[in-house]
Amino acid sequence: MGVSEIRPERSDDVGGIRVVNLAAFDTALEADLVDALRQQASPVISLVAEQAETIVGHILFSPVTLSGHPDLTLVGLAPMAVVPSHQRRGIGSALVRAGLDACRTFDAVVVLGHAGYYPRFGFVPASRFGIRCEYDVPDDVFMVREMVPGRLDGKHGTIRYHAAFGAA
Repeated sequence: MGVSEIRPERSDDVGGIRVVNLAAFDTALEADLVDALRQQASPVISLVAEQAETIVGHILFSPVTLSGHPDLTLVGLAPMAVVPSHQRRGIGSALVRAGLDACRTFDAVVVLGHAGYYPRFGFVPASRFGIRCEYDVPDDVFMVREMVPGRLDGKHGTIRYHAAFGAA
């Protein structure tokens, strides 16, 4: 049973996206974060995976900044969720690939995620570029993917997420 469609979020998807995030995570933090980012951040790239007219997955990208480099256009991937009954079927991978395609006009994408999952999509530890996360996290889980090759050369500093992340 594959994904019938991955598409941009529509206004009538808000409830379904919340259901996905509530099902995929232990608390409502991620669902609340998505709602806050949708209202407060711009630009936001929000995609859904739909199967039989039901949303079964969601991915969100929102703006981040790199200290000392206001000229860079950067986004952070977070959160990404698939309802438990549809996990391990390639939906998450399809969402990441479609999301990265939608982010091709940005300089780079960062993710705070599983070190065994995201490298398959071209993510590498951000520390290779001298880039760190504002949060105290292990080096191998904070990763970056250049969307414009060489764009991060010589750039270093701290990635800061949208204020909504601190409120979550």
